[in-house]
Amino acid sequence: MDRPEPEKPDVLPSTALAYLDRNYWDKRFAQEEHYEWFKDYSHFRHIVLQHIKPQSSVLELGCGNSQLCEELYRDGITELTCIDLSPIAVEKMKQRLINKGYKEIKVLEADMLDLPFEDGCFDVVIEKGTMDVLFVDSGDPWNPHHATVEKVMKMLHEIHRVLKPEGIFISITFGQPHFRRRFFSDPEFTWSIEWNTFGETFHYFFYVLKKGQRSLESEECREKTHMPSISLYHDELEGEDFLFRTNIDEMES
Repeated sequence: MDRPEPEKPDVLPSTALAYLDRNYWDKRFAQEEHYEWFKDYSHFRHIVLQHIKPQSSVLELGCGNSQLCEELYRDGITELTCIDLSPIAVEKMKQRLINKGYKEIKVLEADMLDLPFEDGCFDVVIEKGTMDVLFVDSGDPWNPHHATVEKVMKMLHEIHRVLKPEGIFISITFGQPHFRRRFFSDPEFTWSIEWNTFGETFHYFFYVLKKGQRSLESEECREKTHMPSISLYHDELEGEDFLFRTNIDEMES
């Protein structure tokens, strides 16, 4: 007799504002073993491997219970450090990696707004959906709240600080260039900006910011692919991703 499959935990929040609550994440990670925001590695691997080399030292922000670090490790990138604000996520990630034999990957409890690392110590910093959490309660996407701007800029300053002189910041996000450019192009940063897209029915954005390579040409965010149209049909979305599109939905309505 076939045994019924165990029910998946109900971790979907009643409102996107829950994503700003640390207790929500601790409770969620205690129940949930794995979830991928904004597609899994297979959808953007071809872009990642153009910028991350086997010898690169890589910092992943907001690792949660994603398998991104494992996928990078399997592609020969072994100098990996993952951080998350949730102690539960960190402990479960440590145990999962040990069980799989990936003992070289470091996992730390840390805040991306106050990184516990020295200046210029990473070749690559990567985040997937982590920055998007800061925009959950941002208000008008064209004129976000001061508190949102402050947090995003603090995050970017910390990333810029821990990158080596020619290091790369990779951001995988819903955030369109006309919303993210104001942050990435701040004159305090020395990076150039390029972006690409991936996905089928809905497109996600893959930004590559190269420290120390800012020039007059990079004052405008360089488009590497045709700008996709934005679809607002929720049946084309996957999982919880639609909750991060609240501001876009309000803007287009």
